[in-house]
Amino acid sequence: MRTVLDFSPLHRSSIGFERVFDLLEAAQAQPADNWPPFDTIKLSDDRYRITMAVAGFKRDELDISTQENMLIIKGERKSDAEGEYLHRGIAYRPFVRRFELAEHVQVKGAQLADGLLTIALEREVPEAMKPRRIEIGADPIAAKVRQIEQQVAA
Repeated sequence: MRTVLDFSPLHRSSIGFERVFDLLEAAQAQPADNWPPFDTIKLSDDRYRITMAVAGFKRDELDISTQENMLIIKGERKSDAEGEYLHRGIAYRPFVRRFELAEHVQVKGAQLADGLLTIALEREVPEAMKPRRIEIGADPIAAKVRQIEQQVAA
């Protein structure tokens, strides 16, 4: 049984969060696809790693790309018709796995070793958006303002 959440009360009391609500609604609508299996690891406040089991796939059969705030990983095996399979238990089916990336999260690199695809991610917040401290000093605006006396007509 799946619970459907109603976000309309949040729409009434928040401004500019439409993208977040769209992501939450889309996540509810997507069927759970568990292949290929993967782990998402938070290494520090700004570093992440995705490790995906892609046994049997070669480097040229995998494609990793980013589009806006989306990481897209595709895999498609080329045919390997060596003999007749009596039992085929290893899944070589094509796949597309999408990960929504937060703002300023960049893909730093990818490696394929021992059937595991590892993708390094890092949040790089621009200097202009980092918190900064404002020093309290004399008010330069108040020092320039002078009160003008009103002339009384006699």
